[in-house]
This record gives sequence, C-alpha cells and structure tokens, in this order.
Amino acid sequence: MRPTTAWLLGALCLAGTPATAAPQDDFDRCLATLQPQALRQGVSAAGFTGFTAGLTPDLSVLPLLDAQPEFTTPLWDYLAALVDSQRVDDGRARLVQHRDLLNKVSAQYGVDPATIVAVWGVESDYGRVFGKRPLLQSLATLSCNGRRQAFFRGELLALLKLLDAGELQADGLTGSWAGAFGHTQFMPSTYARIAVDGDGDGRRDLVASIPDALASTANYLAKAGWRTGQPWGIEVRIPAGFNPALAGRTQRKPLANWGALGIVPVGGGALAPAGLPADSNAALLLPTGAKGPAWLVFRNYDAIYAYNAAESYALAIATLADRLRGGSGTVAAWPTDDPGIGRRERRELQTLLLARGHDIGSADGMVGTATRRAIQVEQQRLGWASPDGRAGHRILTALRSAPLPPTQPTAMPTSTVFTLPSNHTRLVQSPAAPGAALPRVEGLSLANVQGFPAWKVDTPLASAAISVFGGQLLSYIPKGGQDVLWLSPTAQSLPTPIRGGSPVCWPYFGRQGQGGDVPSHGFVRNLAWTLQEAHREADGTVVLTLAPPALDNLGLRLSMQLRIGRTLEQRLVTENTSGQPISFTQALHNYFKVGDATRVDVEGVDGLTYLDKFEDYATPRVQQGDWNLRDARDPGRSDRIYTQAGGRYVLKDPTLKRRIEISTQGSRSLVAWNPGEAGAAKMPDVGAGWRNYVCLEAANAGPDVVTLAPGGRHVLQQTFSVAPL
Repeated sequence: MRPTTAWLLGALCLAGTPATAAPQDDFDRCLATLQPQALRQGVSAAGFTGFTAGLTPDLSVLPLLDAQPEFTTPLWDYLAALVDSQRVDDGRARLVQHRDLLNKVSAQYGVDPATIVAVWGVESDYGRVFGKRPLLQSLATLSCNGRRQAFFRGELLALLKLLDAGELQADGLTGSWAGAFGHTQFMPSTYARIAVDGDGDGRRDLVASIPDALASTANYLAKAGWRTGQPWGIEVRIPAGFNPALAGRTQRKPLANWGALGIVPVGGGALAPAGLPADSNAALLLPTGAKGPAWLVFRNYDAIYAYNAAESYALAIATLADRLRGGSGTVAAWPTDDPGIGRRERRELQTLLLARGHDIGSADGMVGTATRRAIQVEQQRLGWASPDGRAGHRILTALRSAPLPPTQPTAMPTSTVFTLPSNHTRLVQSPAAPGAALPRVEGLSLANVQGFPAWKVDTPLASAAISVFGGQLLSYIPKGGQDVLWLSPTAQSLPTPIRGGSPVCWPYFGRQGQGGDVPSHGFVRNLAWTLQEAHREADGTVVLTLAPPALDNLGLRLSMQLRIGRTLEQRLVTENTSGQPISFTQALHNYFKVGDATRVDVEGVDGLTYLDKFEDYATPRVQQGDWNLRDARDPGRSDRIYTQAGGRYVLKDPTLKRRIEISTQGSRSLVAWNPGEAGAAKMPDVGAGWRNYVCLEAANAGPDVVTLAPGGRHVLQQTFSVAPL
C-alpha cells in the first residue's frame, strides 16, 4: 500500500541525517515539468499553481527511504513497540467504545472488528499520531529527488486531484514522510480508489471521521481478498532438522503436506483452525530463522500484507488482532537474549535513567539520541563489553536491581516552606498591561473570557484560551467537540484566583508547610504572565511559551509551554537559579468538565496507595478499582493524593459520552478532588457546579517533593486526548 508504517519512525526514533537543501530553482523546474501531466489527469491549472506555489523541498525525507523500520529493526523490537500492553489495552477499549460502528462495518465488508482496530492501532496509535510533515511538501520533494521518483509523482498527482476536487483541504494536511495520512494512513492514490463514506455525511474524510477511516480500512482488506470468518494464521512448532528453505510467504502447500513434515500447532489440536477448510493451502513463515517463532499463514494474511508489503508489518497487525480477541501473544521465544520492550517499559527505563542524573528530558517512552547515550553510559558503568545504547529488556532488568551511583553530598533543605517574595504584593496590585507585543501568529489573538483577559488560540485541530492572570488554561476544545475544562460561571473577580480551567500551583501545593501569611497554592495564580514566544507548526498546532514575572528572593524560575493541537500538551519547567538546593511542590490543578461527577469513573489508580485529607493524611490507604465519588469510604466527595502514581489515567464520562486520557511525566502523585455538595455550598464560585467537574491534578505533592540542585531543572508535563466513550 505504501512505503512505511506512518508513525513508527517516531516511535522507534529513527532519525535521518540532515541534508543540504537543494537549490529552489531546480525544485521549481521539476514541479513545472509535472504540470502538463497533472492537467491531463484533470487537475485545473489554477489548482496546480495554487497548491504548489511557495513549496520548498525538505530533503530530510530522503534518508528515510532507506531507513524504513519494517526492514531495519529486529522483529522482536518492532513487535515490542507495536504490540505492547498499552496498545492492546487501548485497542480493547476502542472495540467496546465503537462496538456498534464496528459491527456495522464488519457486516458490510466481512472483516472482523479486531483486525480493523489492529490496523488503526498500528497505523496511528488509534488516531493519536498522524505524522507532522506537510503532505504536499514531502511528496513534492520525493517526486523530484532520490529513488522511486515515479512512484511518488503518482502519489503527488493523486493528492493534487483530491485537493483540486475539494475532497481534502491543503491547510494543515500532514502525514508521514512518505505521504500516508489519516487515522489508518492511506496514500493519496489508495484514498482515491478505496476510501468510503462511513458516516453518511456525503464525503470521505479519513482525517476527521473515525467511521470513514474504519470503513475504508475494511473496504481495503475486502478488496485485497479477505475471506470472512477465516483466520489469518496459526503459530506452529517445527521439528528438529527442518529445512528452512521450505519457508516463505509465496511457497504454499496443503495443510496435510505441512503436517506430514512434522509441523504441529503450538497449542496442540488440529492444524486447520476453526473456520478454515481442512484442504486449505498455507505458507510457513520463519521470520527470524528456524530457532524463532513459526507461523502457518493463510489467505487473510496476504490481505493484511497487501496493506503494507513487509512481513514485520503484517505480523504486527495479525498478532495485535489476536491479542485484541483475548489471545496471550506469541508463544515461542525470540532468538535473542535481549527482547524488545514496550512503551510502559521504556518509560520505566527512562525514569531509572533520570534517577541516575541523566539529562534526557521527560520519561515519554520515545527513545531518542539522549536516551541512547544515557543507556551507553550505564552499560559502560555495568561493565558490558559492547555498550550499544539499545533500549531492551536486559538494560531495564539491570537498572531495576542496580544501586544508584554515589553522589556528592549536598546540604538538603529540610522543608518546602517559602516566604512571601518582597515584590509579590506590588505585582498583584499593579499588574503589567496584558497583551503587549502580541506575536503575529495565525490563530493567536487577545480575547475576554468571562471578564478575564486571555490569549485565544484557534487552530484547524482545536481552540483554547489562556488567562493572562495566572497563565491559567481556561478552555481547550478539540475540533468538533466540547470543552474539556470546566470554568466556574461565578468565578470571582481578580485578584481572587480564577476557579476552573487548569490553575498553576507553584512553588508549593495547598499549604504544604506554609503559614497563613502566604496565598494558598503558590505565588503565581493571580499574577500577570507574559507571552514570551509563539509559533505555528505545519499541521496548525500552536505552541506558546509563557512565564510569570520574576519573584524576589525565591531562587526558582518558572516557565510554561503549551502545545494546542489534536492533543493538549502542557509543560511546567522549574529551574534553580540559586546557589543552594531548593525543594518545592507543584500541581496543574485540572478541572475536567463532566456531565455528572457522581457517574464518572477514573482508570489508572487501582492498587495505588493514597493519603486522604479528610483523615489528615494520617493513614495510607490502597485504592480498590477505579476512582469515583461512589466510593463507600468517602461517598460524594474526595480529596486524595495518590502516591507513586503511574502517569496515565482515563476519565470515563457516560453522560457526555467521552473519555479523556491524561498522561503525565515528571510526576509521581495524582490529586483527585471534588468537594461534594456540602463542601461546595461554602464556596461562592462552586455551589451547585460541583456536579459539573472532577479535579485530576498532575502533581508533585504530599511525599512527592522535588529537590533541585543549583542549576538544576525539573519538567512536569501533562497531555490530554479526547475520544468518544
């Protein structure tokens, strides 16, 4: 179908070598030679000129032609990245979430729901990762440079026809380096031939419409020869001394012949699985040789293979589909002493590296250059003969048990108590004028939100509002959805902190160790922040960098970055500018909008220890199941700090019929708060509104205290993504 799995280059962090930009004149001449062919295929002259005007080459895509992960990554690493526990859990949730849609699509095209969802999961991580490269630029570059120019010219012309016909919009259209795009990463020519209207709105849209994307994927597999009710393959065991030359996808034999050669299913039973005629032909796959796992594959495997012609890719789809059906995964061991690890394990590995002082950014599960270098250092420290920087099971196991290296003794602070900065009162009473020197960025403007001056952001993917006072995220609305955040309709006038949105609590949370002479939840909630930098990415995502004013005698400096696009990403960056270690706590105090707080459930806290404010944080308790306000221990209200929290939570709201996924890094605590009816009655800016929000706060709070050495830096990050329930 296309050259590479669209998003996996980012997931495995395969980076191409920067290339020197080609002369613009050569690029323009190449595009000019394509115009007659485009006109013959029905693209209007005005359309061709308009869509190609201003295009510049991006030669960073050329090295990726020879670095496709399907052909350069060991299969055990490839499958560990794509068929990990997180993708399985998310896929099973999507099967439930879209049950009616998937049943309808399956009945129409004959492809089972698990396979459709597996394609979605591998191609874009269920719509989370579409690719950030402008489609026109990538395809135009590949049409004029490197090998396979004829193939990419065909795709560029197909894209121009779709744009000229109005089926797609050029603004913000991004995808993989090779030109695949949308939820299930169709190439433009495939889009033109195969895409269907799955939601009945009269147009095909694989970018914004999940029904269109899933129906189109099923249509593709059906046209590729999918046979309803039949399996794709079965894992088998080969006998000792078997001739591996008999293996290969195109070397078909009747099942009886394979049985006569001593091949048996790993789980026992008949060689012909349920739903497959006993006289069927099959091919034997030994993708890692005779010592690794083996499969007999049937006609449906070929249909999957047609989607992207690589054995590793087809096995990823097929084995993920099996896991989504409840299977336990590949039985035979890989022929390696260092199997690959999934995203949760990679995040754990990065957390262990951060604890050892490596400056690798956040534990985000993306293994890049900094992480690989840190792994090499640890491999050398452990005395490994060949430190290769690879993120595998062996180094993870070693660091789990290895003691932390000795550090230089430092004078550690004894508390998180801060005194009021000498200029704080003046800054509250005489704030700087908001909006000075507003950057000229498309979609960025000043607005008034319930009387509060705010920076307003409008993108093709979402909109948001950020209060000048407190740097407080007031609103985040994904395209076609409703606000993720609750903002009190009775929020009090400044300088009272704004109730709702996502207040920044810093450099302390609550009154942790503080006296009554300082404001609750930190110093920056009612100060006027400044917008330091803003830019717009290729897909329309807007990135803002903000900071509060400098505070006298504090020794800490704060800045915040917001990425407003298909997801909302927020990063708090704290730096120690003093000559002494400083300890602090903090939180992003998110008020998530819900239909009825008493019906909401939150996944991701089962088994965690929590401290309860209503018990004066005296007795650690263990969470049983999901969090909700129906808990018999604390009915109708909650004020808990979950400790050693995992960093990924899902808020399920049956009233608004949506799920909000919250992922955090740099945080080992989660605060779950709602005052309940009695508590809210005492709050003039809450009242009856308590039913309309749930606070889930990415935090360093309670025992999770951050200590920064002089010159040290800490990042607290959270990401929101929204999907239908």
